[in-house]
Amino acid sequence: MSMQKPNPAEPPMGAAAIIARRPRTPIENEASLLELEARYCSHGDTVHCAEPPMIFDHCEGSYLYDIEGRQFLDLQMWYSAVNFGYANKRLNDALLRQLNRLPQIASQYLHREKIELAAWLAQRAEASWGEKGRVHFNVGGSQAVEDALKLVRNAKRGKGLIFALGRRYGHFDRAHFVPFPYHFRGPRGMSKEEHGGHCLQQFERLFETEYRDVRDAKAGEAEFAAFFVEPIQGTGGYLIPPRNFFHELKKILDRHGVLLVVDEIQMGIYRTGKLWSIEHFGVTPDVLIFGKAITNGLNPLSGVWAREELIKPEVFPPGSTHSTFAPNPLGTAVALETVQMLDEEDLGESVMLKGAYFLKGLEELKRRYAIIGDVDGLGLALRMEICAEDGFTPDNDMVDRMVQEGLKGDLEAEGKHHGLLLDVGGHYNNVITLAPALTISYDEIGLALKLLDRLLHRVTRR
Repeated sequence: MSMQKPNPAEPPMGAAAIIARRPRTPIENEASLLELEARYCSHGDTVHCAEPPMIFDHCEGSYLYDIEGRQFLDLQMWYSAVNFGYANKRLNDALLRQLNRLPQIASQYLHREKIELAAWLAQRAEASWGEKGRVHFNVGGSQAVEDALKLVRNAKRGKGLIFALGRRYGHFDRAHFVPFPYHFRGPRGMSKEEHGGHCLQQFERLFETEYRDVRDAKAGEAEFAAFFVEPIQGTGGYLIPPRNFFHELKKILDRHGVLLVVDEIQMGIYRTGKLWSIEHFGVTPDVLIFGKAITNGLNPLSGVWAREELIKPEVFPPGSTHSTFAPNPLGTAVALETVQMLDEEDLGESVMLKGAYFLKGLEELKRRYAIIGDVDGLGLALRMEICAEDGFTPDNDMVDRMVQEGLKGDLEAEGKHHGLLLDVGGHYNNVITLAPALTISYDEIGLALKLLDRLLHRVTRR
């Protein structure tokens, strides 16, 4: 009796295989989707900050749209990752071209986009700061921070201690956290510049005696390798320091042989009106970390720029760090298109003008609503601190109400209903941090201010 041999191209059709071969029918009913989400999705990847969680269907420019087609003006743009607007055609096309040519390659090999992007970033740094350097790529901001930690520890002969301003970097290394100059909540009677100077004095005193575990008296040097800082605090509530702060900080760090590492993951790529926010303060970093908006959020890519002496192959050789997807072709291709756009258009002037226009509107809202304790901004990185009616006591419950009301999609302005997407930050989770698209129009800024007015009126009426 002869038996037919199975065709290896046709696996046995068990129940699982039959189910897998069925064409997937998209579920367009929101209730059904939420039921599946409640059963199968973790909440640990940052959802359920609002109840019920929002489900969005499509996007364009400054707007997201839900399944029912309701329009939501986004004033946080994926935490400042989508600086050039949702569904930006030029950047989407760059991704598609790369997808059809060289979408994947192992990081042990080279591709044109990686080399050209690194060259652009390094040449831009040299033109701005007169420092030769190199660029090291990774996938996300957290990975780039870890790479920077490895780089400075290598440069400082294994020293693993770091200073940081207002941001925790997990358990990678021990860190000493130094207060960021937060003028609104600083000592009364001090100007912003005086408060910044006070913070710097407090920091330098750490080096005065070996009993603070900052200075090694026998070696005559600091125990710390680097000072990690966001020039404009991101999650910390878009805090903007006085203009003299980083210039004076760099002097202290240089005196004690501590490297300055600036984190531009959220504020880079013209969020503040310059390529890097540190450029507002007239200092040269030793290391710079970037990510987010360099690909407009289309494909994760991050990286580290460092001065030549810290990162040259003789001191930081192949294999010093490794990530399978680090200099991925899709990310580098989109980023390369992004920087080519920056060469063609002077975003600095337009971002500063739009930011000043938006900030003026926020200042008018502050005059009208007692719960707004403080507003501030640099470029299109803006903040609105929400307080009790005394204008000072943090009120994060009110902020939560504002976020929830914005998500209802029923704020009336210009003859139609809108939703409003807001992000929250700050030391007390009471700051509305505003990061609209850099491509936002003046009309859309006007709409944003009208919607914020409607929202504030709704949550404060008794």
